[in-house]
Formats: sequence, C-alpha cells, structure tokens
Amino acid sequence: MTEVMLSTTDIRILQALQKDGSISNVQLAERVGMSPSPCLRRVKQLEASGVIQRQVALLDRKKLGLGVLATIQVRLQRHTEAGAEDFARAMNDLPEILSCWAMTGRQDFLLVAVAQDIESFGDFVTHQLLSMPNVRDVQSSLVLKEYKNQTALPMPKAV
Repeated sequence: MTEVMLSTTDIRILQALQKDGSISNVQLAERVGMSPSPCLRRVKQLEASGVIQRQVALLDRKKLGLGVLATIQVRLQRHTEAGAEDFARAMNDLPEILSCWAMTGRQDFLLVAVAQDIESFGDFVTHQLLSMPNVRDVQSSLVLKEYKNQTALPMPKAV
C-alpha cells in the first residue's frame, strides 16, 4: 500500500467532496478557496492517484424497500487461498451483499447484507449462502437500529 502525500488544499477538496460529491467544480473551488481550473486539476490528480476511487450517490435503503440490514459471519470448510478467492468472487455477484471482508479470528468472512424483510433474508441465507459448496456455516446478526452509518473517512494531516 502506497500512501499518497496530501497537501492542505487536497485535504480540503477531499473533505468537501465527502460531504457532497455532486457539487460542481465551480462550487468546489469556491469552498476550498481556489480558482476553478487549478481545482479541477487537483481533483483529476486525486483521481489519477487512486485517492478518489469513484463518486457515487448514497441511497436510503429503507425508501427502496430494503428494511433488513444484517452482518453475516461465514466460515469455510476448506481454508485454501483458491477457496477463499472463489467465495469472494461469488459475493461480488450477489446484489444483497454490500460488503465482504476476509477476517482473522473464528470467522473467515464478514458480510454486510440487505433484504426486503426477514423472510427474504432467510431465503437468501438458506438458498444462496448455505448452498455454496465451500460454506461450512453462517451466523447472522440483524441490525435493530442504526446510530451511525458514515462513509466519510477521517483525513490525515497535511504534509
């Protein structure tokens, strides 16, 4: 992992974009105290360096009928690199899975998933996850209430 050196201006740009990625370049330049052309160049440099991976819209899952949010701990039967890679690739094909992390500890993977309701979540776990060839067992936890759900990252100190 290569760490990118960020200036104070870069950090201000990133903070502004994390709050609202849909603002125009002119608005962004005003917020960070730059003229538009140099601001756009800085944003393009941050994209080229990989600091800005992509810009997306954050949606309200409940308004889209996805009332269930759950974490799922998965243990695999065979602990091989190929088996783990196959499982991770399969998770990328399941729209219900929002996040998938390989973990240390008792579980091999930690997933975050959404579903319309408890019944559809149960069907997903039973017919999708538990039917996968290398899955040993799963343990789910349902989210009762969200207190914090943030995508903005804390900013490092400028160089």
